[in-house]
Amino acid sequence: MALPYTIQIRHIKDESGSYFYASVAELDGCQSNGNTLEEAYESIREAMEGYLEVKLEYGDPISEPNTEDAYSGKFNLRVPKSLHKHLAERAAAENVSLNQYCLYKLSR
Repeated sequence: MALPYTIQIRHIKDESGSYFYASVAELDGCQSNGNTLEEAYESIREAMEGYLEVKLEYGDPISEPNTEDAYSGKFNLRVPKSLHKHLAERAAAENVSLNQYCLYKLSR
């Protein structure tokens, strides 16, 4: 429970009303909800406790939290030739590398 798991909470408005839906990214199926943000957070912490207890009881593997060490900082992306040309031209116009230009655009 003390590990830095990724808790995600979203505000939902649908046919059943307005509520907060909470889940843990690394723990498949560990989810809960609440009427307020605080309730959803408390509820997901309780759900995590139950989830982890059951996994430990049955000797099932438990996923580790995601950390920045798990990411290299690199990924390959295939794009249409026309988009590659457009990005390369924009990078040249800004007098930066294509990599720097794409990083700038992705971080906005």
